[in-house]
Order: sequence, then structure tokens, then C-alpha cells
Amino acid sequence: MRKNIKKSILFIILTIFFSWLIAILFYISGGRLDMPVATAVLVAYMFVPMTMAIIVQKLVYKERVKEPLGISWKLNRWFLVAWLLPAGVAFATLGVSLLFQGVEYSPEMAGLFERFESVLTPEQIEQLKRQLAASPIHPVWIALLQGLVAGITINAVAGFGEELGWRGLLQKELYYLGFWRSSAIIGIIWGVWHAPIILQGYNYPQHPIAGVFMMTFFTLLLSPIFSYVRLKSKSVIAAAVIHGSLNATAGLAIMVIKGGNDLTVGITGLAGFIVLAIVNIILFIYGHFSTEEMRL
Repeated sequence: MRKNIKKSILFIILTIFFSWLIAILFYISGGRLDMPVATAVLVAYMFVPMTMAIIVQKLVYKERVKEPLGISWKLNRWFLVAWLLPAGVAFATLGVSLLFQGVEYSPEMAGLFERFESVLTPEQIEQLKRQLAASPIHPVWIALLQGLVAGITINAVAGFGEELGWRGLLQKELYYLGFWRSSAIIGIIWGVWHAPIILQGYNYPQHPIAGVFMMTFFTLLLSPIFSYVRLKSKSVIAAAVIHGSLNATAGLAIMVIKGGNDLTVGITGLAGFIVLAIVNIILFIYGHFSTEEMRL
């Protein structure tokens, strides 16, 4: 147990230090999230947990990486769940958002274009509107298809940059605490890890300070779901797929609504929290009555 704690703490310290260093250097150099270079910075940020996991596992503790951290390409039905579940969560979040006062269905995507006003010029927005109007298929279905493709390819690669750390090394080292306790600890650390980029406007541009707490609660709710997929699939690759798919399909939850703000609508808002809480309740009830033992 002592080894698990020391190893976990070392990984957490290294990951947060180097991740936050990237975010701080980006900020003090005048970087903003609406700059083209921000994408590269965010991807680099995502790969820090993977890099630190390999350093701690291989270089510090002289242990193998592949099998102990769950790198397995043996496909099973949980890979399909990992791929499709986030889109279902996004559409469910859309439905919950419409129950909120002041939030309306907007097939012309008025709310989405309002959000674009902070990052695109009026001319770019008008050009985008014309392109979407000319499409024979509603943009939601195009976005769904693109999200599913990206979720299992390029976004999954980026997701692996995080998941080898969170659901690879850290879940393995903390699992002696039990599923729910280890998931909660990972979720909180995962949320705190996001803090510097949240403060710069990521996910919660209207409420960056409150966004730090919202993001931590979001990852707290998300962590058991990702951990469950990791355990059932017996692969951290599946965790990377669900992570990538979530990032790729999250926009579906806000595409056809207007009203609300970044604290209330979307998967990282209150509507998303309600949906994720329901998924967690389902997992808890299923786990309570299931006789199947989950082991790493």
C-alpha cells in the first residue's frame, strides 16, 4: 500500500507541475485560447499524464508499461459502448437543457452562432451560416458523423495522452481503495489538473473562476464512467476511445438550443451533470446487484 501511495503521489506531482507549467508559460507569453497555436498547446497539455506515467512506471520504478497499465487491443463490446455512449449523453443533455427556463429549441442554431461571436468575425459567421444553409443535411447529423469518426481516431489518440495516466497508472495504483473511492479521487485530481486552462476560458469562458469548481465536479461525475469502461473492457484504449468520443461529440448538446450559459447547458453544465449523475446511479445499482467481480 505504501508503494502505491508513493507512486501515485509522484505521478500526480509531476503531472500537475509540468501541465501547469505549459499553461502558465502559454499565458505569460501572451497566448489566448482563440489563437491557432492554442490547439497545439492543449494537445501537449493532454499528453503530459501519459508522459509522466511512462516516466514513473518505466524509469523510476523499472516496471513494464504495456500490460500493467492496460494497453490492450483485444476488442470487445465495451469498445462499442465507449464509442457510442458519449453521443447518447450529449443528446440526453440537449433534452435536459430544454427543460430549463429561458432555454429554447433552435434548429437554425442561433445559440451556437452567439457563442461563435467571441472567436469569429461577423463575416466569418455569415459565411458559415450560408454554408450550413446550403447543406442538404442538417448540421447536427453531419456533426454527429464527424464526431463519431474523430472520436475513435484522432481524438482517441489525444485522449490516450490523458488516459494512460488517469485510467492506466493512477487507477491501477489506487484501486485497492475500491471502485468508487478510487474513481472519486481520480476525478478530483483530474478536475484540479484542468484548472489553469479553465481559468484562461476553456469550457467556461463566461465564468472562468466558477468554472474551475464546475470542471472538477464534471470530472468527478465522469470518472466512474470512464473507470467502469476501463475495467469492463480490460483496456485503457477503450478509456481513450470514450474520452475522445466525449470531446468530439460534446458540441451536439448545444448545437440546436439558445439561452442558458456555460454553467447551465452543455455536458459541462448543470444539464450534463444531471445526465451523468443518472448514469452513475445506474452503474451503482447495477454494481450493487451484480455478482461479477471487477478486477484490473
